[in-house]
Amino acid sequence: MNPFSRIILQWYSENARDLPWRRTRDPYAVWLSEIILQQTRIAQGTSYWHRFMDRFPTVQDLADASEDEVLRLWEGLGYYSRARNLHAAARQIVADGGFPDTLEGIRSLKGVGDYTAAAIGSICFDIPAAVLDGNVYRVLARHFGLTTPVGTTEAKKEFTRLANQLLPADSPAQFNQGMMDFGALQCTPQNPDCLTCPLQDSCNAFRTGRVEMLPVKKPAVKVQERHLDYIYVRCEGYTAIRKRGKGDIWQGLYEPLASENYFSQGSAKNQFSEAGVTLLRMGVRHQLTHRLIVADFYLWEPENRPELPEGYFWIKETGLDRYAKPRLFELLLEALT
Repeated sequence: MNPFSRIILQWYSENARDLPWRRTRDPYAVWLSEIILQQTRIAQGTSYWHRFMDRFPTVQDLADASEDEVLRLWEGLGYYSRARNLHAAARQIVADGGFPDTLEGIRSLKGVGDYTAAAIGSICFDIPAAVLDGNVYRVLARHFGLTTPVGTTEAKKEFTRLANQLLPADSPAQFNQGMMDFGALQCTPQNPDCLTCPLQDSCNAFRTGRVEMLPVKKPAVKVQERHLDYIYVRCEGYTAIRKRGKGDIWQGLYEPLASENYFSQGSAKNQFSEAGVTLLRMGVRHQLTHRLIVADFYLWEPENRPELPEGYFWIKETGLDRYAKPRLFELLLEALT
């Protein structure tokens, strides 16, 4: 066995994180954890994993749920396409008669990419496929002195080839999880614990003084800014919401009256001020992956229920908790109190 791989396995046997989904080889439980932990820290994701396992103990239970119910349970995690894909994949698994046990079959599930397929395949079915996430990129780049910018097609090919060469065929699950834990606990992005690292003697980055320089990252995508006006209508104990459609952010979630750059314009602002629309908060910033949302929050309390724009409907304010909402709507509700 390669010395690097042997050291990773030894380190993992002594330092593995005790995570609830590691106490089972049930592919449903492992798959659920992998989807939740995409773009989510373990500290936050663990409570959501328990929440989903309690509410949907089997893939059949998840498949039988409505999309609204799944989105409500997901509320607060962000990247809601993950929840929609999770739900669609559950129905796919049930329709196919069970969880796939091949790398190709797992990869065919909605929302499952190469990394997730390799993680599930190795952990649940001992498939010798190496995982490649941010932690693995970092460990390999530093130890072997790789300078191909992470996030490029060239890097994916190069790092995947190396990771698979290092993967012990008889212990793929332990090696993959060891690499992820090693990157999360030992070879961290900032202030890695190089002095106690068991790979110190063979680490290219440590030997050449490039620990903080590796891995090399490709230039960041420019963040676009988008302006929204949110108007909370309150009338006779009711409020107005709509379900966001396809082709935009927050698909399938519910929001109050919304407009882009309308209420903040001078003439419109004066018009709605006369109608009793009041400003609650201005310039609320909400960061998405490649987009910054800047929102102004308004409150409108008309005496009689006005006619609503197409797509909006009235609900009792006390029933708002039954609807999955983006974080920005939650911030508006907080501004009302």
